[in-house]
Amino acid sequence: MSASPRGARAAILMLLAMPAALLVPGCRVPDSGRHENVPPPVTTPATGHAKPSGRRPGVVNIETEQPLDGTRAAGTGIVLTAAGFVLTNNHVIRGATTIRGTDTDNRRTYPAEVVGYDRAGDIAVIRLTGASGLKAASFASVAGAGVGDPVTAVGNAGGRGGTPAVVTGEVTALEQSITARDDSTGTSERLTGLIETNAPIKPGDSGGPLLNTAGKVIGINTAASAGLPTKGTKEAKYHRGYAIPSNRALEIARRIQRGEASSTVHIGPTAMLGVKVRPNGRSPGALVAEIVPGTPAEAAGIPVGAAIIAFGDSVVDSPSTLTTLMLSHHPGDTVRVEWTIPQGTRMATTLRLTEGPPQ
Repeated sequence: MSASPRGARAAILMLLAMPAALLVPGCRVPDSGRHENVPPPVTTPATGHAKPSGRRPGVVNIETEQPLDGTRAAGTGIVLTAAGFVLTNNHVIRGATTIRGTDTDNRRTYPAEVVGYDRAGDIAVIRLTGASGLKAASFASVAGAGVGDPVTAVGNAGGRGGTPAVVTGEVTALEQSITARDDSTGTSERLTGLIETNAPIKPGDSGGPLLNTAGKVIGINTAASAGLPTKGTKEAKYHRGYAIPSNRALEIARRIQRGEASSTVHIGPTAMLGVKVRPNGRSPGALVAEIVPGTPAEAAGIPVGAAIIAFGDSVVDSPSTLTTLMLSHHPGDTVRVEWTIPQGTRMATTLRLTEGPPQ
């Protein structure tokens, strides 16, 4: 969960799912080199005499298991409905085959299933199986927030479970953009329009609420940045956390609850081919780095070292393209897959996709 970015004002940006033991959480750092996308903090006194709100109902501790990678992770969720619909970050549940959520108000633990997710927006909705009568969180528009406003961040900091941790700070900036890399997958993404705060949110807080002074959710805690000392410099004394505005998160969550799939929103179980891929150098395609045992890819005889160049009726020019095409399908779909082997031979087969973890 560390990196060595270049530059005197380097910063670590990490998604705040929490590894447990040897568990990989989707911890993210910025791409090395330029860091203009992480502006310095804005220091503005708090306005009026408002005080942070403290903890409010509707917080869920989330634990996941990811056996394909031999990992587990922990994060946080926010109760949307009494029937157990819970909002969280997509990176909290990505890769999970088992998800459990503990409602911190009634202290009951429930198995959970993924309702849907938006990879680009880093938002997911899960449902706690068998839950009823839960206390839902209250939301407010971020439009009412301003720089200097006191805020409270609540979450499963450190992945310890139990009573959520509560930390306070101020809004230090609005409409912020960051580029973050996931250490567990090597992928990166651009997140925009974020709330920035100096509240010391930590790994495990991902998906938890950022509250205004009325105790209403104005943001979903997603990433954090802390200055790294470089040779001849002192460690930065500021902390920056980032939250997705509640307006945007709720818009995506409602779309998921309505079952409205799109180019970025996937609804229901996720289809799996059974390959782990990486870029194919300067050539097009997704290079197969590993075959997952017992999957359609193994049954079809797709070998390690092959380059997948077509999926269904579409050309595959990169690993990200293959992932996007996969997300338009569901378990049980039949698709044609085409690949080349290192000797140059072109091969193809038609196979039936199985169920896999969310992406």
